[in-house]
Amino acid sequence: MIIYKGIITIEPGKRGGKPCIRNMRITVEDILRWLASDMSIPEILADFPELTREDILTALEFSAERQHRVLTTVGS
Repeated sequence: MIIYKGIITIEPGKRGGKPCIRNMRITVEDILRWLASDMSIPEILADFPELTREDILTALEFSAERQHRVLTTVGS
């Protein structure tokens, strides 16, 4: 299992190996899609009380870091 900042977990058998929040079945992709659909952080937290603001911000940071690594690798 891979752990990012104690919040993002990646397990091969869970949600197809997608990065999840604290071993839950909520993925980083889920959070990004909710934000892209114009849900606010307070709305996400109200709908999913098991999440924290830190979970959401870490999902954004994880995604940005992953994107940076991809662009850096492609640009090399």
